[in-house]
Amino acid sequence: MSAPSLYLDANATEPLRPEARQAVLAALELTGNPSSIHAEGRAARQLLEQARATIAARFGGRPRDLVFTAGATEANALALHGLGAGRRILAGATEHPAILRAGPAVETLPVRPDGTLDLAALEAALATGGPALICLMAANNETGVLHPLAEAAALCRAHGALLHVDAVQAAGRLPVTLEGLGADSLALSAHKLGGPKGAGALLLRPGLDIPALLPGGGQERGRRGGTEALPAIAGFAAAVAALEPEEAGRLAALRDAIEAGAGLPVAGGAAPRLPNTACLVLPGVPAETQVIALDLAGVRVSSGAACSSGKVGPSPVLRAMGLEADAACAIRVSLPWNAAPDAATRFLAAHAAMRARLRPRGA
Repeated sequence: MSAPSLYLDANATEPLRPEARQAVLAALELTGNPSSIHAEGRAARQLLEQARATIAARFGGRPRDLVFTAGATEANALALHGLGAGRRILAGATEHPAILRAGPAVETLPVRPDGTLDLAALEAALATGGPALICLMAANNETGVLHPLAEAAALCRAHGALLHVDAVQAAGRLPVTLEGLGADSLALSAHKLGGPKGAGALLLRPGLDIPALLPGGGQERGRRGGTEALPAIAGFAAAVAALEPEEAGRLAALRDAIEAGAGLPVAGGAAPRLPNTACLVLPGVPAETQVIALDLAGVRVSSGAACSSGKVGPSPVLRAMGLEADAACAIRVSLPWNAAPDAATRFLAAHAAMRARLRPRGA
């Protein structure tokens, strides 16, 4: 019997946590619409508001300031639409396409070779051009690099700018709160922390409000129309409640073992990073070839963001970091919350076999 597959693509989506699965199934049994005032509707509303309170509390906000969305892409769009009105929108050059492709008016800020935001460039940009909305990831989805958000937030406050943080990859893997990051808003996604796909949220700083991007029937305090996806939201809250702080240390040990055993350049390796993420560069071997070879060996990794409809090519993130020659030769290994103790050993065995077959002679 062949060995089970080794899933190491958690930054694309985490395996569903058992608690989230149970919550989804229970919510599917509820008939009512949360906006209905009869008994079934009130039961649905109660579950919705319990989920809202659980998620808001975990990330340092008030329930009334949390807006449920269909995912982080919508949460980011809602923030840009609502908070960016009348402001310049500036984003780090390594941000997710949900930010960078939000409109032609988005200006990019350079990053340093280690992938962290160039704070001097941010300060210079804030000093000219009027009110701004700054959009930064807490953690990069390809490299795991953490931006210096505390310093960026201080610059934003000094210049009257707002700070929107895409916290999708950091939430559940590191301590994340509005106040702790100095953010005015956070984008969150259920399936990146062990919940189901199809639910996300935008959490606002108290005192901020936004107009609806999707007006609809006035749900979510008039900030996002459409009947809420209650089963997905219930699973989202259950996944948040199941998060365990000790996961980070365990995953960091596995990540370090992978990097040490591979002996390859690590994109962003000199910067603070997520505990579960390694971006390994194998010069001379295209990322697509590596991903396919490892997949055939039962190991699931990726070449970067999973939001490019299966396209594989030079990573814009690595190119922004100045790694032009290697931008098409890096794979992302991202350990899931339930990674087995032998995950590093199994990956390294498959990786070594792949390198022996694919790496150019003399390289």
